[in-house]
Amino acid sequence: MAKLTSWFKRRPANLSHSDQEQPRLLPDNHHEEESTNESLPPKHLVRARQLLSQMKSLSSGIKDRLAVGDKPLYRHIWFWAGLGIGGGIVAVIYGISSVDRTLPDKAELNAVIREQTLTIKAANGNILQQQGEATREQLKLEQIPDNLEKAFIASEDRRFQQHNGVDPQGIVRAVLNNLRSQNVVEGGSTITQQLARILFLKQERTIWRKLKEVRLAQKMEQESTKDQILERYLNLVYLGGGAYGVADAAWVYFSKSPDQLSLAEMATIAGLAPAPSSYSPDKNPEAAKQRRNLVLQRMQEDGVITAAQRQAAAQEPLTLKSSMPKRLQVESPYFTSYIQKELPKYVSADVLAGGGLVVETTLNQDWQKVAEEAVAKTLRNQGRWENFKQGAMVAIDPRNGEIQAMVGGKDFGKNQFNRVTQAQRQPGSTFKGFVYATAIAIGKNPYDSYLDAPYVVDDYEPKNYGETFRGWMSMRDALTRSINIIAVKVLIDVGFEPTIKLARDMGIKSELKPTYSLALGSNEVNLLELTSAYGSFATQGLHTEVHGIRRILNRQGKVIWSSDFKSKRALDADSTAIMTWMLRNVVQAGTGGAAQLNDRPVAGKTGTSDEARDLWFIGYIPQLVTGVWLGNDDNRPTYGSSGSAAYTWHEFMEKAVEGMPVEKFPERPKLEGRKGTIKAQRIKPGRVLNRPLSSDESEKVSSDDSGSSRRRRSRRRYSQEAQQSNDDTPRRRRRRDRTEEASSSNSTSESSSSRRRSRRVESDSLPPRRTRRSLSPNNTGSQQSSWRDRLRPPQE
Repeated sequence: MAKLTSWFKRRPANLSHSDQEQPRLLPDNHHEEESTNESLPPKHLVRARQLLSQMKSLSSGIKDRLAVGDKPLYRHIWFWAGLGIGGGIVAVIYGISSVDRTLPDKAELNAVIREQTLTIKAANGNILQQQGEATREQLKLEQIPDNLEKAFIASEDRRFQQHNGVDPQGIVRAVLNNLRSQNVVEGGSTITQQLARILFLKQERTIWRKLKEVRLAQKMEQESTKDQILERYLNLVYLGGGAYGVADAAWVYFSKSPDQLSLAEMATIAGLAPAPSSYSPDKNPEAAKQRRNLVLQRMQEDGVITAAQRQAAAQEPLTLKSSMPKRLQVESPYFTSYIQKELPKYVSADVLAGGGLVVETTLNQDWQKVAEEAVAKTLRNQGRWENFKQGAMVAIDPRNGEIQAMVGGKDFGKNQFNRVTQAQRQPGSTFKGFVYATAIAIGKNPYDSYLDAPYVVDDYEPKNYGETFRGWMSMRDALTRSINIIAVKVLIDVGFEPTIKLARDMGIKSELKPTYSLALGSNEVNLLELTSAYGSFATQGLHTEVHGIRRILNRQGKVIWSSDFKSKRALDADSTAIMTWMLRNVVQAGTGGAAQLNDRPVAGKTGTSDEARDLWFIGYIPQLVTGVWLGNDDNRPTYGSSGSAAYTWHEFMEKAVEGMPVEKFPERPKLEGRKGTIKAQRIKPGRVLNRPLSSDESEKVSSDDSGSSRRRRSRRRYSQEAQQSNDDTPRRRRRRDRTEEASSSNSTSESSSSRRRSRRVESDSLPPRRTRRSLSPNNTGSQQSSWRDRLRPPQE
């Protein structure tokens, strides 16, 4: 072709027109010879012109096809119509894909809970607390009356069973009915569209939101059955008055469960869905009646009810019995507030912000009620005359670390401060459990003896309760009677670091300082960690992280976190068994007598800080460890004793163990020939002073020995005398107490002042006036003690 074009450009100028018009045809079997010559011979001229003519004819034919009636294609309307339709199809496809990219993924379409909600449940599945737009009761479809379901379908989506999420017929019908009524009486959104809007969209009125709603509804219809969609809708739809779902609405408006509603009441609730504020029966009763009757009419038209049923229901008066939404009720608020603070440990911030979480906790609701009653009873009775205003209790299953009950104070409504988890208090003699456990673990024998006598180490002088001395005592007896001086001497023998490490391994997380007063509980801890640590004694030395959450579920009901805390060895089993044997003796024959249970053994330890500011008892059986604290938030002294805490423990445990199998503690291993599992790091004091007993102090030892039987009074006698003391009025008790104190104050004022100056914060002691009375020369064994002293159980 290039050669042909080149030839035409160089053809002879004298070539006649006739020669151009009459080309000579070449035979079909003729083949041009290849030649490097750029000119064409005359014999090929006819063939070339023939080819040009054929090309011209082809071009003319194309033009004929592209023009009809002498018009080009782009001038025909059908061309533009086709182009518009094609472009519209492309735009729709692109728009749908754009909308789909903004929708939740397939896994989220089965969500059953709104966003920005939080539901906290007890171990038995009962709801403790809800936050956000949540329903208190998630009902299964079979739990919802059939007429209530049909009432919502008649009111909101009459072709619910026929459409695939969007109902064009329903939209047209709604438009016509609204035009006919000159008002908005019917909506075009299906139940599926409404559910999509509830779960995933906001309430803004935009085309984009409507498009997303339509696509979500279509996708939800593909992923769920009609029954599943209807069930979720009936549990989530907002019906006014703070009610979400039909169960809440039945309670809020009629104080009934859904199965107790009449036909008229069902129609009233179903009529609320389009505009709860406009059709609210408590705000607009006439509008509510009209809407109810319209729903009844549609139910009749759909064949759900008969004309007689409709007429009877329409004539029924609208009688309301309003109640607060159940979702606003909070059970065990101290515990649920603790759970909310724990959540960030287990789920990320963005998951918490999205909400829709269900938290399954470890709380035993039956035990929780018993614990609340026990603390309230103590505050109401002993607290009134022993001058403490607050109390706290926590019960833990030591085998898995699960919190079973938690009482953080007297009244959550007035004060939200949780005294189980937030109050840092001096544990007093309860900390001695860790000191003696360390001593046993290094290989000491419980019968190893120490001298209980005046003792000063590096200018620190520990004091016993009553400032009495008992001479040589075994470690077991010293723990039973809670002797402070011997506890300090044991700490010096075992060392600061081994004691602190053991306490941490057993569950103490608060800061522990290496000071001599550590043995007497001068370092502040909270009740939760202290109780958890004592749980390690109950499990033969194994410690499991204390926690209150079992599982966390997302909006789709999928588990996003579950507890999997592994037990760790904190103390060897033999040392633990020996410690339990020693702590059992504290309850059987020592300061914890009020905690005894009739049907099973109990081990535990009491504790009292300076001037009885903190009253403790931590006790356990193999299946349960419970801790009790009593005192005042402002740290004021009390007139109480750790016996009150032990008695509170007993009040709870006596009911908690009902029906619980009796498990025995491990047998005490042999004490001779034991090898230690912890290496001692004995403290080397700079200066030690062992002051000899004076004659008066020797008399105290003798007097104390003769009165030991009185200190071992059982809990039963304590209870009997407490009952007898009820005959005294508070005013008479105070007058008698002041009289007795005045009678002994003259002879002891100087010595009392000296003793107050030497008292240490960590020592187990009672208020000064009781101490003065006990040390008064007039207060001999033959003299009758005051009613208050007779009433109290053995002290530390």
